[in-house]
Amino acid sequence: MNTLLPGCALRNRRLHLGVCGSAAAYKAVEVMRMLQRSGVSVGVCLTEAAQRFISPLTFAALEASPVYTRFFADDEGVFAHLEPGGCAHAMLIAPAGAATLARLAGGSADTLLAAQALAFDGPLLLAPAMNPRMWAHPATRRNMEILLERGARCIRPADGRAACGDTGEGKLAPVPEIVFAAAAALLPQDWAGRRVLLTLGPTRERWDDVRYWSNPSTGRMGAALACAAALRGAAVSAVAGPGVPALPAPVRRIDVVSAEDMLAAALEVWPHADTGIFAAAVADFAPTPYGAGKFKKSGAASLSVDFTRNPDILGELGKLARPEQKILGFAAESENLEANARGKLRAKKMHLTAANLLGRPDSGFGGDKNTLYVVDCRGREEHWQAMSKADAAWRLLDWLSTL
Repeated sequence: MNTLLPGCALRNRRLHLGVCGSAAAYKAVEVMRMLQRSGVSVGVCLTEAAQRFISPLTFAALEASPVYTRFFADDEGVFAHLEPGGCAHAMLIAPAGAATLARLAGGSADTLLAAQALAFDGPLLLAPAMNPRMWAHPATRRNMEILLERGARCIRPADGRAACGDTGEGKLAPVPEIVFAAAAALLPQDWAGRRVLLTLGPTRERWDDVRYWSNPSTGRMGAALACAAALRGAAVSAVAGPGVPALPAPVRRIDVVSAEDMLAAALEVWPHADTGIFAAAVADFAPTPYGAGKFKKSGAASLSVDFTRNPDILGELGKLARPEQKILGFAAESENLEANARGKLRAKKMHLTAANLLGRPDSGFGGDKNTLYVVDCRGREEHWQAMSKADAAWRLLDWLSTL
């Protein structure tokens, strides 16, 4: 998840993290560390019960600041219950126990964490974790309903085996899911209402039952774009080729294999989208299939394979684009980067093209960084030095927003 979070947007953002008593309390450290690595500063408040599971010193040693533990502590000041509301951009309670949910629903401020949450008027996220029977109890469910009605956001607990041995819904949600929700709460939702079609990853063109024609795309740039758009509030449908990494939970993922599969899936989504982002490395040609089974070399010293041209996905969808639909495409080049990128921009009727040179460690397939030449339909162009793909994705969406 960290490689998908845009540090350029999260730097100088602040989160207040509340931790309740739960066997999952140690996972709050993972949540904090993942956000810190993306530039978020984090303050923490532990309930008395939480301190029985994990020490406040753990958070302090990992640069959480401040770390609150109780009312009127000598080093926390008289107004510690008000401090997060004055400086944090969002508040997350993970894990959130049944007692804290009841306090917040009833407006009780008898613990420091509850008082901080009641005095906080920014986005409040709750990630419950408790015994499945406690989570299923009507009182707990009603308390959560009340909090949702007041504007809190719930990161629903997972289904599975709890620490006590019971099974059912009640386990803390997966850490990447919590981190994504927290990051979204810290960022502007300026793409809310947008519907995005995204293609990413390679295609595989089958030859026989064990061999195929493909390329080394990992889908990391596309995954960063999916994450960036979803973090900004867009509804994202990602048509993903083989081997693409996990995508954030809000992203609708459609897995495909070949270029024909990718085109068919994209054609289903495109009429309902207002933005198309085409980051897939589609194989331009496909081998004529050998047939069923596995080809046997049978002593042959060489092999000839015929190829047929694959559909041009971006070209086909560009022809169908409505005037209001925006298109961002990519170009991977081995030479004449600028000229080829400008030519592709015009030929495919794109609004924005991002191009990179192959064969460099900080550009193209595989790595976590990208070096890009970016040009738009109005003639504006920029050269971007190596940066994380997450930051590049965020900046590309910023640029697309202006067109």
